[in-house]
Amino acid sequence: MTRPAAVLFDLFDTLVHLDSDRLPVVQINGRTVRSSAGRLHTVLCGHAPDVTLEACYDALRASWQEAERLRALDHREVAAPQRMGDMLRRLAVDPAACPAGFVETLIDAHRRALSEAARVPEHYAALLRALRLRYRLGVVSNFDYTPTAVGMLDTAGITGLFDVIVVSDAIGWRKPRPEIFDVALRELGVAPGEALFVGDRADIDVVGAQRMGMPVAWVNRDRAPLPEGITPPDYEIRDLGELAPILGVTM
Repeated sequence: MTRPAAVLFDLFDTLVHLDSDRLPVVQINGRTVRSSAGRLHTVLCGHAPDVTLEACYDALRASWQEAERLRALDHREVAAPQRMGDMLRRLAVDPAACPAGFVETLIDAHRRALSEAARVPEHYAALLRALRLRYRLGVVSNFDYTPTAVGMLDTAGITGLFDVIVVSDAIGWRKPRPEIFDVALRELGVAPGEALFVGDRADIDVVGAQRMGMPVAWVNRDRAPLPEGITPPDYEIRDLGELAPILGVTM
């Protein structure tokens, strides 16, 4: 592969890892679970005091399952306000009757809980700083709320290393759709063949990049077999640090 002009990264499970053991703990029907439901329930109690924690947990989980079902149909994003609205309706709470900014407050409570569970390994940051000296860098992420994604990068102190950060809630389309890749490539001013894409999902990151004509590095930590029907990526790595020799940088 000719050395690229830019390197684009997936976000979750590629640059950012979510440690479920760092999510808040709640007790649901005698079970200890880790979820943002407790934070959301605290917010809800100010407007709908009859809603129980158990009901909030169930509605939050169901809203996520429904969002995943809809996303799988055609890869349209279900953004956080839509998902929170679905959760409220499952609780018989009319989003339109809530105080101004109420849905945004719920989203922010969920965002903070997720952010506490996020981590970016230090050697990832070192790699990005080294790459930044030679390449244009970007992020292309499937996620329902841009401030959460950017906030995690802010906390790690690496936001400024990226020339572009594209999140699916702002575009309306998720990977592997071409629209989200198109936005990032256009903002970087590079052709698909001039940008290496790095991601952990064979069915989304590898397939999406290949359809665009982008070379791709698959982060396959668990040494999983490549799903049937998917063309092998240009590179297969176990850890993001393995990009350093591939791209000719020293960390």
